Amino acid sequence: MPHYAKLNNDNTVTEVLVATPDYINSLDESFRWVQTSYNNNFRKNFAGKGYTYDRVRDAFIPPKPSPSSKFVEETCTWEPHTPYPDGKEPYTYAWDEENLVWKESE
Repeated sequence: MPHYAKLNNDNTVTEVLVATPDYINSLDESFRWVQTSYNNNFRKNFAGKGYTYDRVRDAFIPPKPSPSSKFVEETCTWEPHTPYPDGKEPYTYAWDEENLVWKESE
């Protein structure tokens, strides 16, 4: 069954649900519902609460994780200002926004 993202007036996702197209069409028209793909087959990313739907790109864009994050146009995602340290275990470093560097987690 398809997934749909409920958008507010700012095109921000407020809810995602699994429903039939008939059910979505029967809902209150004061909200816009846009189909999203759990497998990222279309609209770049699976919508989540807080994501933004960009009509021009026809894509769901996740919230910007930090002020220094850079937008990746091809994937409509964000990447850190400085790449994650090579060869390190995931989650052993944390992003230090003030100094724009990765620091070892304690």
